[in-house]
Amino acid sequence: MKKKNIMFQGTGSSVGKSILTAGVCRVLKDMGYHVAPFKSQNMALNSFITKDGKEMGRAQVVQAEAARIEPMVEMNPILLKPSSDVGSQVIVMGEVYQNMTATEYHKNKPKFKNIIKEAYDKLAEEYDAIVIEGAGSTAEINLRENDLVNMGMAEMVDSPVVLIGDIDRGGVFASIYGTYMLLEKEEQARMKGFVINKFRGDVKLLEPGIKMLEDKINIPCLGVIPYFTLHIDDEDSVSLRLSYQAKKDIVVGVLRLPHISNFTDFTPFEMDEDVEVKYIKSALDFKDIDLLIIPGSKNTIEDMVYLNNTGMTKKILEHHKKSKPIIGICGGYQILGSGIIDEGNNESSVLKTNGLGLLNTSTIISNKKRTVQVEGTIDISFMGEKLKADVKGYEIHMGVTKFNESHQHFVHLQEGHMDGAINQEENVLGTYLHGIFDNDKFRKFLLDNIRRQKGIETKDQTLSFEEFKETQYVELGKIIKEHLDVEKILEIMSEF
Repeated sequence: MKKKNIMFQGTGSSVGKSILTAGVCRVLKDMGYHVAPFKSQNMALNSFITKDGKEMGRAQVVQAEAARIEPMVEMNPILLKPSSDVGSQVIVMGEVYQNMTATEYHKNKPKFKNIIKEAYDKLAEEYDAIVIEGAGSTAEINLRENDLVNMGMAEMVDSPVVLIGDIDRGGVFASIYGTYMLLEKEEQARMKGFVINKFRGDVKLLEPGIKMLEDKINIPCLGVIPYFTLHIDDEDSVSLRLSYQAKKDIVVGVLRLPHISNFTDFTPFEMDEDVEVKYIKSALDFKDIDLLIIPGSKNTIEDMVYLNNTGMTKKILEHHKKSKPIIGICGGYQILGSGIIDEGNNESSVLKTNGLGLLNTSTIISNKKRTVQVEGTIDISFMGEKLKADVKGYEIHMGVTKFNESHQHFVHLQEGHMDGAINQEENVLGTYLHGIFDNDKFRKFLLDNIRRQKGIETKDQTLSFEEFKETQYVELGKIIKEHLDVEKILEIMSEF
Protein backbone atom coordinates (compact mmCIF):
# COMPACT_ATOMS: atom_id res chain seq x y z
CA MET A 1 0.00 0.00 0.00
CA LYS A 2 1.18 3.47 -0.87
CA LYS A 3 -1.10 4.99 1.77
CA LYS A 4 -1.34 3.70 5.29
CA ASN A 5 -4.87 4.92 5.77
CA ILE A 6 -8.47 4.91 4.61
CA MET A 7 -11.24 6.97 6.23
CA PHE A 8 -14.95 6.17 6.51
CA GLN A 9 -17.18 9.22 6.85
CA GLY A 10 -20.98 9.37 6.91
CA THR A 11 -23.95 11.30 5.62
CA GLY A 12 -25.13 11.49 9.22
CA SER A 13 -25.00 9.89 12.65
CA SER A 14 -25.77 6.19 13.05
CA VAL A 15 -25.32 5.32 9.38
CA GLY A 16 -22.99 2.45 10.34
CA LYS A 17 -19.52 4.01 10.38
CA SER A 18 -18.40 2.27 13.57
CA ILE A 19 -19.49 -1.24 12.63
CA LEU A 20 -18.18 -1.00 9.06
CA THR A 21 -14.85 0.30 10.34
CA ALA A 22 -14.69 -2.71 12.66
CA GLY A 23 -15.55 -5.02 9.77
CA VAL A 24 -12.85 -3.57 7.52
CA CYS A 25 -10.34 -3.92 10.37
CA ARG A 26 -11.22 -7.62 10.64
CA VAL A 27 -10.99 -8.25 6.89
CA LEU A 28 -7.63 -6.48 6.55
CA LYS A 29 -6.34 -8.40 9.56
CA ASP A 30 -7.43 -11.67 7.95
CA MET A 31 -5.57 -10.61 4.79
CA GLY A 32 -2.35 -10.34 6.79
CA TYR A 33 -2.19 -6.62 7.52
CA HIS A 34 -1.28 -5.29 10.98
CA VAL A 35 -4.20 -2.85 11.21
CA ALA A 36 -5.48 -0.41 13.83
CA PRO A 37 -8.63 1.76 14.15
CA PHE A 38 -8.60 5.49 14.83
CA LYS A 39 -11.20 8.12 15.68
CA SER A 40 -9.87 11.50 16.69
CA GLN A 41 -12.97 12.65 18.57
CA ASN A 42 -15.71 10.43 19.89
CA MET A 43 -18.88 11.64 21.60
CA ALA A 44 -20.33 8.80 23.65
CA LEU A 45 -21.22 7.70 27.15
CA ASN A 46 -19.98 4.17 26.47
CA SER A 47 -16.33 4.06 27.48
CA PHE A 48 -13.64 1.58 28.47
CA ILE A 49 -10.53 1.59 30.61
CA THR A 50 -7.27 0.38 29.06
CA LYS A 51 -4.69 -1.70 30.93
CA ASP A 52 -2.77 1.46 31.79
CA GLY A 53 -5.86 3.14 33.28
CA LYS A 54 -6.80 5.42 30.36
CA GLU A 55 -10.40 6.07 29.29
CA MET A 56 -11.47 5.70 25.65
CA GLY A 57 -14.63 5.18 23.59
CA ARG A 58 -16.10 1.69 23.35
CA ALA A 59 -16.41 1.88 19.56
CA GLN A 60 -12.64 1.90 19.12
CA VAL A 61 -12.36 -0.96 21.63
CA VAL A 62 -14.72 -3.02 19.47
CA GLN A 63 -12.70 -2.11 16.38
CA ALA A 64 -9.46 -3.09 18.14
CA GLU A 65 -10.99 -6.42 19.15
CA ALA A 66 -12.05 -6.96 15.54
CA ALA A 67 -8.44 -6.26 14.51
CA ARG A 68 -7.26 -8.69 17.22
CA ILE A 69 -5.14 -6.07 19.00
CA GLU A 70 -5.08 -4.54 22.47
CA PRO A 71 -7.05 -1.25 22.75
CA MET A 72 -4.87 1.79 23.39
CA VAL A 73 -5.92 5.36 24.06
CA GLU A 74 -4.13 6.65 20.93
CA MET A 75 -6.97 5.08 18.94
CA ASN A 76 -9.36 7.67 20.45
CA PRO A 77 -7.38 10.67 21.75
CA ILE A 78 -10.45 12.81 22.53
CA LEU A 79 -13.63 11.51 24.14
CA LEU A 80 -16.59 13.78 24.85
CA LYS A 81 -18.98 12.50 27.52
CA PRO A 82 -22.19 14.58 27.48
CA SER A 83 -23.38 15.61 30.95
CA SER A 84 -26.14 17.96 29.77
CA ASP A 85 -27.79 19.11 26.54
CA VAL A 86 -25.08 21.75 26.02
CA GLY A 87 -22.00 20.46 27.83
CA SER A 88 -19.61 17.52 28.10
CA GLN A 89 -16.75 16.21 30.14
CA VAL A 90 -13.75 16.38 27.82
CA ILE A 91 -11.35 13.41 28.08
CA VAL A 92 -7.96 14.01 26.42
CA MET A 93 -5.58 11.06 25.94
CA GLY A 94 -7.57 9.07 28.46
CA GLU A 95 -7.67 11.63 31.28
CA VAL A 96 -10.20 14.26 32.35
CA TYR A 97 -9.32 17.65 30.84
CA GLN A 98 -12.31 19.70 32.00
CA ASN A 99 -16.04 20.21 31.53
CA MET A 100 -16.89 22.40 28.56
CA THR A 101 -19.94 23.74 26.78
CA ALA A 102 -20.17 22.95 23.06
CA THR A 103 -19.18 26.54 22.25
CA GLU A 104 -16.15 26.40 24.55
CA TYR A 105 -15.01 23.13 23.05
CA HIS A 106 -15.34 24.43 19.50
CA LYS A 107 -13.18 27.45 20.40
CA ASN A 108 -10.55 25.19 21.96
CA LYS A 109 -10.25 22.75 19.04
CA PRO A 110 -6.98 24.24 17.71
CA LYS A 111 -5.31 23.28 21.02
CA PHE A 112 -6.15 19.62 20.43
CA LYS A 113 -4.90 19.34 16.86
CA ASN A 114 -1.29 18.52 17.79
CA ILE A 115 -2.43 15.98 20.39
CA ILE A 116 -4.53 14.19 17.79
CA LYS A 117 -1.72 14.21 15.23
CA GLU A 118 0.79 12.83 17.75
CA ALA A 119 -1.59 10.02 18.68
CA TYR A 120 -2.15 9.15 15.02
CA ASP A 121 1.59 9.26 14.25
CA LYS A 122 2.30 6.82 17.07
CA LEU A 123 -0.13 4.34 15.52
CA ALA A 124 1.26 4.97 12.05
CA GLU A 125 4.73 4.00 13.24
CA GLU A 126 3.50 0.68 14.59
CA TYR A 127 0.82 -0.48 12.12
CA ASP A 128 0.67 -1.29 8.41
CA ALA A 129 -2.73 0.33 7.95
CA ILE A 130 -5.06 2.60 9.91
CA VAL A 131 -8.82 2.59 9.36
CA ILE A 132 -10.16 5.99 10.41
CA GLU A 133 -13.74 6.70 11.43
CA GLY A 134 -15.37 10.11 11.08
CA ALA A 135 -18.20 11.47 13.24
CA GLY A 136 -21.72 12.60 12.49
CA SER A 137 -22.09 14.08 9.01
CA THR A 138 -19.28 15.00 6.67
CA ALA A 139 -21.35 18.00 5.59
CA GLU A 140 -21.67 19.77 8.95
CA ILE A 141 -20.56 22.96 7.24
CA ASN A 142 -21.26 25.05 10.34
CA LEU A 143 -18.48 23.14 12.12
CA ARG A 144 -16.03 22.97 9.21
CA GLU A 145 -13.71 25.61 10.67
CA ASN A 146 -11.21 23.85 12.94
CA ASP A 147 -12.76 20.45 12.14
CA LEU A 148 -10.78 17.63 13.76
CA VAL A 149 -12.88 14.58 12.98
CA ASN A 150 -14.09 14.57 9.36
CA MET A 151 -12.45 16.33 6.41
CA GLY A 152 -10.18 18.26 8.75
CA MET A 153 -8.85 14.93 10.01
CA ALA A 154 -8.51 13.54 6.49
CA GLU A 155 -6.46 16.60 5.51
CA MET A 156 -4.32 16.34 8.64
CA VAL A 157 -3.14 12.82 7.72
CA ASP A 158 -3.70 13.02 3.95
CA SER A 159 -6.26 10.19 3.85
CA PRO A 160 -8.63 9.12 1.07
CA VAL A 161 -12.29 9.03 2.11
CA VAL A 162 -15.22 6.66 1.57
CA LEU A 163 -18.72 8.00 2.27
CA ILE A 164 -21.38 5.83 3.95
CA GLY A 165 -25.12 6.40 3.47
CA ASP A 166 -27.94 4.63 5.32
CA ILE A 167 -30.74 3.46 3.01
CA ASP A 168 -32.83 2.14 5.90
CA ARG A 169 -33.77 5.66 6.99
CA GLY A 170 -34.71 6.64 3.41
CA GLY A 171 -33.38 9.23 0.97
CA VAL A 172 -29.97 7.62 0.59
CA PHE A 173 -29.29 8.94 -2.92
CA ALA A 174 -30.21 12.49 -1.92
CA SER A 175 -28.13 12.27 1.26
CA ILE A 176 -25.03 11.03 -0.57
CA TYR A 177 -25.43 13.53 -3.43
CA GLY A 178 -26.22 16.43 -1.08
CA THR A 179 -23.31 15.62 1.20
CA TYR A 180 -20.88 15.44 -1.73
CA MET A 181 -22.13 18.70 -3.27
CA LEU A 182 -21.73 20.60 0.02
CA LEU A 183 -18.02 19.79 0.12
CA GLU A 184 -15.30 22.05 -1.22
CA LYS A 185 -13.56 20.97 -4.44
CA GLU A 186 -10.43 19.78 -2.65
CA GLU A 187 -12.62 17.81 -0.24
CA GLN A 188 -14.52 16.21 -3.10
CA ALA A 189 -11.17 15.14 -4.53
CA ARG A 190 -10.55 13.08 -1.39
CA MET A 191 -13.86 11.25 -1.79
CA LYS A 192 -12.97 8.03 -3.62
CA GLY A 193 -16.17 6.05 -3.28
CA PHE A 194 -19.46 5.60 -1.47
CA VAL A 195 -21.17 2.71 0.29
CA ILE A 196 -24.89 2.12 0.73
CA ASN A 197 -25.55 0.51 4.11
CA LYS A 198 -28.48 -1.36 5.72
CA PHE A 199 -30.15 -2.46 2.46
CA ARG A 200 -33.15 -4.79 2.50
CA GLY A 201 -34.42 -6.40 -0.71
CA ASP A 202 -33.20 -7.17 -4.21
CA VAL A 203 -30.07 -5.17 -5.02
CA LYS A 204 -30.89 -5.29 -8.74
CA LEU A 205 -33.71 -2.83 -8.12
CA LEU A 206 -31.15 -0.44 -6.65
CA GLU A 207 -28.64 -0.65 -9.49
CA PRO A 208 -30.20 1.97 -11.82
CA GLY A 209 -30.12 4.55 -9.02
CA ILE A 210 -26.53 3.65 -8.16
CA LYS A 211 -25.49 4.12 -11.79
CA MET A 212 -27.22 7.52 -11.99
CA LEU A 213 -25.55 8.65 -8.75
CA GLU A 214 -22.13 7.47 -9.92
CA ASP A 215 -22.59 9.51 -13.11
CA LYS A 216 -23.65 12.63 -11.19
CA ILE A 217 -20.78 12.71 -8.68
CA ASN A 218 -18.22 10.71 -10.66
CA ILE A 219 -17.17 8.40 -7.84
CA PRO A 220 -17.91 4.65 -7.66
CA CYS A 221 -20.15 2.66 -5.36
CA LEU A 222 -17.87 0.32 -3.40
CA GLY A 223 -20.61 -1.86 -1.99
CA VAL A 224 -24.19 -2.35 -0.87
CA ILE A 225 -24.18 -3.77 2.66
CA PRO A 226 -27.30 -5.72 3.65
CA TYR A 227 -29.19 -4.97 6.83
CA PHE A 228 -27.88 -7.34 9.48
CA THR A 229 -28.13 -7.88 13.22
CA LEU A 230 -25.11 -9.01 15.19
CA HIS A 231 -24.44 -8.95 18.93
CA ILE A 232 -21.66 -6.39 18.74
CA ASP A 233 -21.50 -3.36 21.04
CA ASP A 234 -23.00 -0.20 19.59
CA GLU A 235 -21.38 3.18 19.97
CA ASP A 236 -24.20 5.26 21.36
CA SER A 237 -27.71 5.24 22.73
CA VAL A 238 -29.54 5.46 19.41
CA SER A 239 -28.94 1.73 19.16
CA LEU A 240 -31.98 -0.31 18.18
CA ARG A 241 -31.38 -2.59 21.14
CA LEU A 242 -32.57 0.24 23.38
CA SER A 243 -36.00 0.21 21.77
CA TYR A 244 -36.91 -3.37 20.92
CA GLN A 245 -36.10 -6.99 21.60
CA ALA A 246 -38.22 -10.08 21.03
CA LYS A 247 -40.18 -11.43 24.00
CA LYS A 248 -38.35 -14.14 25.98
CA ASP A 249 -38.92 -16.28 29.10
CA ILE A 250 -36.63 -14.17 31.31
CA VAL A 251 -36.83 -10.37 31.29
CA VAL A 252 -33.85 -8.32 32.44
CA GLY A 253 -35.07 -4.75 32.86
CA VAL A 254 -32.56 -1.91 32.49
CA LEU A 255 -33.60 1.63 33.42
CA ARG A 256 -33.29 3.93 30.40
CA LEU A 257 -31.80 6.85 32.34
CA PRO A 258 -31.43 10.20 30.51
CA HIS A 259 -27.65 10.09 31.09
CA ILE A 260 -27.22 6.31 30.80
CA SER A 261 -23.59 5.27 30.34
CA ASN A 262 -22.01 1.98 29.36
CA PHE A 263 -25.20 0.21 28.35
CA THR A 264 -22.76 -2.12 26.61
CA ASP A 265 -22.50 -3.76 30.05
CA PHE A 266 -25.64 -5.71 29.15
CA THR A 267 -24.60 -7.15 25.78
CA PRO A 268 -23.60 -10.49 27.41
CA PHE A 269 -27.24 -11.24 28.24
CA GLU A 270 -27.89 -11.43 24.51
CA MET A 271 -25.98 -14.73 24.45
CA ASP A 272 -28.87 -16.51 26.14
CA GLU A 273 -31.76 -17.45 23.87
CA ASP A 274 -34.30 -17.29 26.72
CA VAL A 275 -33.29 -13.80 27.96
CA GLU A 276 -34.80 -10.48 26.86
CA VAL A 277 -33.10 -7.19 27.78
CA LYS A 278 -35.86 -4.61 28.12
CA TYR A 279 -34.96 -0.93 28.42
CA ILE A 280 -37.45 0.72 30.77
CA LYS A 281 -38.48 4.20 29.63
CA SER A 282 -41.47 4.91 31.87
CA ALA A 283 -43.39 3.72 34.91
CA LEU A 284 -45.57 1.68 32.53
CA ASP A 285 -42.68 -0.60 31.50
CA PHE A 286 -42.10 -2.48 34.78
CA LYS A 287 -44.42 -5.41 34.08
CA ASP A 288 -42.90 -8.92 34.23
CA ILE A 289 -39.36 -7.80 35.11
CA ASP A 290 -37.36 -10.66 36.66
CA LEU A 291 -34.08 -8.82 37.28
CA LEU A 292 -33.96 -5.02 37.49
CA ILE A 293 -30.70 -3.23 36.70
CA ILE A 294 -29.93 0.42 37.34
CA PRO A 295 -27.09 1.23 34.92
CA GLY A 296 -24.24 3.70 34.97
CA SER A 297 -24.95 7.41 34.64
CA LYS A 298 -22.93 10.48 33.67
CA ASN A 299 -25.16 12.65 35.88
CA THR A 300 -26.31 10.50 38.78
CA ILE A 301 -28.10 13.18 40.82
CA GLU A 302 -30.18 14.47 37.91
CA ASP A 303 -31.05 10.91 36.90
CA MET A 304 -32.24 10.22 40.47
CA VAL A 305 -34.40 13.34 40.25
CA TYR A 306 -35.73 12.02 36.92
CA LEU A 307 -36.74 8.72 38.54
CA ASN A 308 -38.67 10.64 41.21
CA ASN A 309 -40.39 12.95 38.73
CA THR A 310 -41.50 10.16 36.38
CA GLY A 311 -42.94 7.87 39.03
CA MET A 312 -40.29 5.23 38.41
CA THR A 313 -38.94 5.44 41.96
CA LYS A 314 -42.28 4.11 43.19
CA LYS A 315 -42.16 1.26 40.68
CA ILE A 316 -38.60 0.32 41.69
CA LEU A 317 -39.64 0.13 45.34
CA GLU A 318 -42.68 -1.98 44.41
CA HIS A 319 -40.37 -4.34 42.52
CA HIS A 320 -38.21 -4.57 45.63
CA LYS A 321 -41.20 -5.38 47.88
CA LYS A 322 -41.83 -8.45 45.70
CA SER A 323 -38.33 -9.66 46.75
CA LYS A 324 -37.16 -9.56 43.15
CA PRO A 325 -33.44 -8.85 42.61
CA ILE A 326 -32.06 -5.39 41.85
CA ILE A 327 -28.49 -4.66 40.74
CA GLY A 328 -26.92 -1.21 40.41
CA ILE A 329 -23.80 -0.62 38.31
CA CYS A 330 -21.61 2.44 39.03
CA GLY A 331 -24.07 5.37 39.01
CA GLY A 332 -26.81 2.81 39.61
CA TYR A 333 -24.92 1.67 42.70
CA GLN A 334 -24.90 5.27 43.93
CA ILE A 335 -28.65 5.60 43.26
CA LEU A 336 -29.36 2.50 45.37
CA GLY A 337 -27.93 4.23 48.47
CA SER A 338 -29.41 6.72 50.91
CA GLY A 339 -28.05 9.86 49.30
CA ILE A 340 -25.70 11.52 46.79
CA ILE A 341 -23.86 14.82 47.36
CA ASP A 342 -22.08 16.89 44.68
CA GLU A 343 -21.14 20.11 46.47
CA GLY A 344 -18.48 20.90 43.86
CA ASN A 345 -20.92 20.63 40.94
CA ASN A 346 -18.56 18.08 39.40
CA GLU A 347 -21.38 16.37 37.48
CA SER A 348 -24.57 18.24 38.26
CA SER A 349 -25.97 21.69 38.99
CA VAL A 350 -28.01 20.01 41.75
CA LEU A 351 -26.00 19.76 44.96
CA LYS A 352 -27.59 16.71 46.55
CA THR A 353 -30.49 14.28 46.53
CA ASN A 354 -31.80 11.30 48.43
CA GLY A 355 -31.27 7.91 46.81
CA LEU A 356 -33.58 4.91 46.77
CA GLY A 357 -32.43 3.83 50.22
CA LEU A 358 -32.18 0.16 49.26
CA LEU A 359 -28.54 0.00 50.36
CA ASN A 360 -27.19 1.58 53.53
CA THR A 361 -24.61 3.57 51.57
CA SER A 362 -23.94 7.21 50.73
CA THR A 363 -21.91 8.81 47.95
CA ILE A 364 -19.93 12.01 47.58
CA ILE A 365 -19.13 13.04 44.00
CA SER A 366 -15.49 14.16 43.85
CA ASN A 367 -13.45 15.97 41.22
CA LYS A 368 -11.12 12.97 40.81
CA LYS A 369 -12.06 10.15 38.49
CA ARG A 370 -11.09 6.55 39.25
CA THR A 371 -10.21 4.72 36.03
CA VAL A 372 -8.72 1.28 36.46
CA GLN A 373 -9.01 -2.33 35.35
CA VAL A 374 -9.55 -4.63 38.33
CA GLU A 375 -9.64 -8.29 39.23
CA GLY A 376 -11.02 -9.86 42.35
CA THR A 377 -13.00 -12.63 44.02
CA ILE A 378 -16.67 -12.73 44.89
CA ASP A 379 -17.80 -14.97 47.75
CA ILE A 380 -21.43 -14.06 48.21
CA SER A 381 -24.89 -15.13 49.17
CA PHE A 382 -27.51 -13.57 46.90
CA MET A 383 -31.15 -14.50 46.36
CA GLY A 384 -30.75 -17.54 48.59
CA GLU A 385 -27.83 -19.00 46.61
CA LYS A 386 -24.09 -18.95 47.26
CA LEU A 387 -21.34 -18.28 44.73
CA LYS A 388 -17.56 -18.07 44.84
CA ALA A 389 -15.81 -17.01 41.65
CA ASP A 390 -13.00 -14.92 40.23
CA VAL A 391 -14.16 -11.85 38.31
CA LYS A 392 -12.69 -8.89 36.46
CA GLY A 393 -13.98 -5.57 35.20
CA TYR A 394 -13.14 -1.88 35.10
CA GLU A 395 -14.08 1.19 37.11
CA ILE A 396 -14.98 4.66 35.78
CA HIS A 397 -16.43 6.91 38.46
CA MET A 398 -16.03 10.21 40.28
CA GLY A 399 -17.98 9.14 43.35
CA VAL A 400 -16.68 7.82 46.67
CA THR A 401 -19.21 5.50 48.29
CA LYS A 402 -19.23 4.62 51.98
CA PHE A 403 -21.19 1.61 53.20
CA ASN A 404 -22.31 0.05 56.45
CA GLU A 405 -20.23 -2.93 57.55
CA SER A 406 -23.43 -4.92 58.17
CA HIS A 407 -23.67 -5.31 54.41
CA GLN A 408 -21.84 -8.04 52.53
CA HIS A 409 -19.01 -6.82 50.36
CA PHE A 410 -19.54 -7.80 46.74
CA VAL A 411 -15.95 -8.10 45.46
CA HIS A 412 -12.63 -8.48 47.27
CA LEU A 413 -10.21 -6.73 44.92
CA GLN A 414 -6.45 -6.86 44.69
CA GLU A 415 -4.40 -5.41 47.51
CA GLY A 416 -7.18 -5.78 50.07
CA HIS A 417 -9.63 -3.28 48.51
CA MET A 418 -13.37 -3.92 48.63
CA ASP A 419 -16.06 -3.02 46.14
CA GLY A 420 -19.80 -2.98 46.29
CA ALA A 421 -22.42 -4.06 48.76
CA ILE A 422 -25.28 -6.53 49.17
CA ASN A 423 -28.19 -5.76 51.51
CA GLN A 424 -29.11 -7.97 54.46
CA GLU A 425 -32.10 -9.45 52.61
CA GLU A 426 -29.67 -10.51 49.86
CA ASN A 427 -31.76 -9.18 46.99
CA VAL A 428 -30.09 -5.80 46.26
CA LEU A 429 -26.52 -5.58 44.96
CA GLY A 430 -24.42 -2.56 44.02
CA THR A 431 -20.99 -2.46 42.38
CA TYR A 432 -18.67 -0.06 40.58
CA LEU A 433 -17.48 -2.81 38.21
CA HIS A 434 -18.39 -2.24 34.58
CA GLY A 435 -18.16 -5.46 32.59
CA ILE A 436 -19.29 -7.54 35.56
CA PHE A 437 -21.77 -9.48 33.40
CA ASP A 438 -18.95 -10.41 30.99
CA ASN A 439 -17.93 -12.87 33.72
CA ASP A 440 -19.66 -16.07 32.64
CA LYS A 441 -19.92 -17.76 36.03
CA PHE A 442 -21.50 -14.73 37.71
CA ARG A 443 -23.96 -14.10 34.87
CA LYS A 444 -25.01 -17.76 34.78
CA PHE A 445 -25.44 -17.73 38.57
CA LEU A 446 -27.96 -14.87 38.29
CA LEU A 447 -29.88 -16.30 35.36
CA ASP A 448 -30.02 -19.87 36.68
CA ASN A 449 -31.43 -18.56 39.94
CA ILE A 450 -34.29 -16.93 37.98
CA ARG A 451 -34.74 -20.05 35.84
CA ARG A 452 -35.17 -22.23 38.89
CA GLN A 453 -37.72 -19.83 40.39
CA LYS A 454 -39.71 -19.80 37.13
CA GLY A 455 -39.42 -23.53 36.47
CA ILE A 456 -37.24 -23.06 33.39
CA GLU A 457 -34.61 -25.65 32.55
CA THR A 458 -31.05 -24.51 33.23
CA LYS A 459 -28.57 -24.89 30.39
CA ASP A 460 -24.87 -25.54 30.15
CA GLN A 461 -22.86 -22.76 28.49
CA THR A 462 -21.23 -23.95 25.29
CA LEU A 463 -19.31 -20.71 24.70
CA SER A 464 -17.74 -18.14 26.97
CA PHE A 465 -18.64 -14.51 26.32
CA GLU A 466 -15.21 -13.94 24.78
CA GLU A 467 -15.75 -16.88 22.42
CA PHE A 468 -19.24 -15.63 21.60
CA LYS A 469 -17.89 -12.18 20.69
CA GLU A 470 -15.37 -13.78 18.35
CA THR A 471 -18.16 -15.62 16.50
CA GLN A 472 -19.81 -12.24 15.90
CA TYR A 473 -16.60 -10.68 14.57
CA VAL A 474 -16.10 -13.66 12.27
CA GLU A 475 -19.61 -13.20 10.89
CA LEU A 476 -19.06 -9.46 10.48
CA GLY A 477 -15.89 -10.13 8.51
CA LYS A 478 -17.79 -12.49 6.19
CA ILE A 479 -20.48 -9.88 5.51
CA ILE A 480 -17.94 -7.15 4.76
CA LYS A 481 -15.82 -9.40 2.56
CA GLU A 482 -18.86 -10.47 0.53
CA HIS A 483 -20.54 -7.10 0.05
CA LEU A 484 -17.75 -4.49 0.16
CA ASP A 485 -15.12 -4.17 -2.57
CA VAL A 486 -12.12 -4.48 -0.26
CA GLU A 487 -9.74 -4.93 -3.20
CA LYS A 488 -10.89 -1.57 -4.54
CA ILE A 489 -10.27 -0.02 -1.12
CA LEU A 490 -6.72 -1.40 -1.17
CA GLU A 491 -6.35 -0.02 -4.68
CA ILE A 492 -7.49 3.42 -3.47
CA MET A 493 -4.93 3.24 -0.70
CA SER A 494 -2.28 2.34 -3.28
CA GLU A 495 -3.12 5.12 -5.72
CA PHE A 496 -4.17 8.12 -3.60
